[in-house]
Amino acid sequence: MKNLKKLLIVFIVITMATASYAQTFGVKAGLNLSNMSITNDDGWTDFDDTKMNPGFHLGGIVEFPISEMFSFDTGLLLSTKGFKINEKEDNYEDNIKMNLFYLDIPLTAKASFDMGSTKIYGVLGPYLGIGLNGKIKYEYGYMGDTETDEVEIKWGSGDEDDLKRLDFGLTMGAGLEINSIIFELSYDLGLANIVTISDDSFTINNRVLKISVGYKFGGK
Repeated sequence: MKNLKKLLIVFIVITMATASYAQTFGVKAGLNLSNMSITNDDGWTDFDDTKMNPGFHLGGIVEFPISEMFSFDTGLLLSTKGFKINEKEDNYEDNIKMNLFYLDIPLTAKASFDMGSTKIYGVLGPYLGIGLNGKIKYEYGYMGDTETDEVEIKWGSGDEDDLKRLDFGLTMGAGLEINSIIFELSYDLGLANIVTISDDSFTINNRVLKISVGYKFGGK
């Protein structure tokens, strides 16, 4: 009952806001620099060994103004995540790259400040992610010879699965809006443990730095 009341309050607020202000639609795309935090209960971490894996994000966004200064932003974004590892020792060279594709839904509060023809803004709030597809590519080199292998990610929560499909976390960022063009820098801090090990002794969390360019259609 309490959750139902909360949802009703949110629905009323959004309805009142959109009655006075027209929602704005747009598109956004850009560069992803993704990594993963990999730790166990002893404090051991592989986060320093992994490197940022370049990728992309793209999709549609919707802004629901609440006042002249504040709004609620959401949308649907196809977004890449994962990491890469490059190791060299004597005559050996190992390259590992994990590429994951997610459908992300940001649910952020936005505060905007007018500066003439330019707006500066900040965003903060949760996001939800749904794993769609993924692969791990292995490349082993020795004395100039290279072997490659590729494994498809198995999504689920069982012992035979690789990663949980559901991801969630916190999005924070800032940007500029010049007329209808958006320039934004944001960071997704994954809070969901996406590994399938059930005893919580081993955790994997997504980390994504995003550099975005967008365009807004319409407005008030």
